[in-house]
Amino acid sequence: MKALLFDSFRTPPKIETVPDPTPSPGGLVLAVRATGLCRSDWHGWMGHDPDIVLPHVPGHEFAGVVEAVGRNVKNWKPGDRVTVPFVCACGACPQCQSGNQQVCDAQFQPGFTHWGSFAEYVSVDRADVNVVALPDDMHFATAASLGCRFATSFRAVVMQGRVSGGQWVAVYGCGGVGLSAIMIANALGARVIAIDIAEDKLAFAKSIGAVAGINALAVPDVSEAVREITQGGAHVSIDALGSILTCVHSIKCLRKRGRHVQVGLMVGDQALPPVPMNLVVANELEIFGSHGMQAYQYGSLLDMIRTGHIAPEKLLGRSISLEEAALELTRMDTFAGTGITMIERF
Repeated sequence: MKALLFDSFRTPPKIETVPDPTPSPGGLVLAVRATGLCRSDWHGWMGHDPDIVLPHVPGHEFAGVVEAVGRNVKNWKPGDRVTVPFVCACGACPQCQSGNQQVCDAQFQPGFTHWGSFAEYVSVDRADVNVVALPDDMHFATAASLGCRFATSFRAVVMQGRVSGGQWVAVYGCGGVGLSAIMIANALGARVIAIDIAEDKLAFAKSIGAVAGINALAVPDVSEAVREITQGGAHVSIDALGSILTCVHSIKCLRKRGRHVQVGLMVGDQALPPVPMNLVVANELEIFGSHGMQAYQYGSLLDMIRTGHIAPEKLLGRSISLEEAALELTRMDTFAGTGITMIERF
């Protein structure tokens, strides 16, 4: 099969022909129809993930058609249209048994723990635990966009942030995760403030439901600007970028008993932010992490899409080829463009 591969960190990836994957007894092989280009893939290429073994094929948010199944698979057959959450679970550990597969003790992640979806085919183990059926009328690009950014945002807003109608929600960063969170929070009836440093992204955020936008370069104190707009602070604030600055401002902009949800990855020299714990204690703030979403929870997400309450296809940006992705992967730290870039031509 054709695949995008890198054999050392921070060096240009290349397109190569590599052996096709075969399914494990409990797994399947999926023919990739669409796969998203995500900043998490850039972190992997940079060497920020200790699970990556070189040479490596990235890609972790994808959708396609089942090509082959292992002998122990019960729920899937060749030809099924499916997607997979970026955190795949074992189904047997204490976390899985409690329903929290997104933090499985033995989790695996295509594109990180093994070769991913920047290829014509990708393997997924423990298929009966991790694979999600797609509606017949859902475009593969839309389905692929759910796997990481949209599903992660859905759980962050709905389950961790517990957002409800009339609440103020601040979202820091208007990339794929942030725009997804804005759309979902708006669908729940919240009043959303988008924060970014690019005017085109702020304009797009308003077009999908944000009631206000703050350019962080244009105000002296972002958290104070949020507190002024909301007349006391956000009920929920989401750091969808993952930096010391956005994390701290997200916490500082909360009203009393507000909730901060950290979705953006905090890695490298950004891993240890100086959390304003004095505010956490005095204002009884809550701090949550959000790490993907369980496969069995996709039903509620798909229901909201089916009924038209959310429209993730609006967040799709450019469609590119696998060859173009080799260069685009190395540029993910520039945050250029709006929407989710999707690889659809292999």
